[in-house]
Amino acid sequence: MKICPITYEECGPERYSRRGLRKINPRLKALNDFPYNAAEQRQESLLRVGKMSIQGMQPKLSARLDLKNSGFIIVDAGGRFIIKPQHADYLNLPENEDVTMRLAAIAGIKTPLHGLLHCMDGTYSYFVKRFDRVGRAGRIPLEDFAQLAGLDRETKYDYSMEKLVVLLNYCTFPAVERSKLFTRALFNFLVGNEDMHLKNFSLISIDGKVELAPAYDFLNSTLAYQELGKRIEEIEEVALPLRGKKKRLTRDDWIKYYGAERLGLQGQVLEMVLSVFQKAIPQWKALIDVSFLSAHQKELYLRLIDRRSKALLSI
Repeated sequence: MKICPITYEECGPERYSRRGLRKINPRLKALNDFPYNAAEQRQESLLRVGKMSIQGMQPKLSARLDLKNSGFIIVDAGGRFIIKPQHADYLNLPENEDVTMRLAAIAGIKTPLHGLLHCMDGTYSYFVKRFDRVGRAGRIPLEDFAQLAGLDRETKYDYSMEKLVVLLNYCTFPAVERSKLFTRALFNFLVGNEDMHLKNFSLISIDGKVELAPAYDFLNSTLAYQELGKRIEEIEEVALPLRGKKKRLTRDDWIKYYGAERLGLQGQVLEMVLSVFQKAIPQWKALIDVSFLSAHQKELYLRLIDRRSKALLSI
């Protein structure tokens, strides 16, 4: 039985479930394979560097849905979706990002519409709907933390987890956003996302309220490095140092120091966040088990979550 790469539900002989197609567009009845192989997508991404508003180390394409022809097409401007192909070096990165974003949603973190897209060479590309666009040409104000900190792409690691707290003062309700930041920080530790630099956090202005933007670029980078042969002990746990370190972070570092002291969260809030994760772990494991990762990657992912959840949640 096939699994829909948008909803993770059974879709019989079809490549996508009806519900998955409707998530992209209520009028979409079918979705053709993306007419590029992985190498061609990476090449198209290189050709468009500087032309699109999306950048970063991971190859990305701007795309829009061509409803008439039931498929995505690459565009230089006006795209409503971002497509990320298979990486030349890191195995199954689209599958990795897709399942990690689903884990985030289970933990109550707001995420945009996303899924996996069948490509002409039999591979999957990751697609995500842009949350900073509205209507035909409208843009929603969005600033990443590097911009807010006066830094750039070259200096996006020159910061700390402690300093992120100050940037939340730009928000309409900083106290609410501190709880959200705490949740995201713990999440990324638990799932091995050690590449959450300043460009991967943003504030968005919606209906006159400034708040943390929906999550993006969440993936298990520890898994990607392990697949290249790195030992788990050699891999950093965070991109931005906490308490002056990037490895061997403890429950005390995260809960008492970061949550209580630096973010100023009360005990009831801390316990609520931890409870959410404790309840989410079994669901995470079930989702990883049916994900599109390889069997070996699933094993590594589950092993990491076991190790990190014991250290942080005592489970």
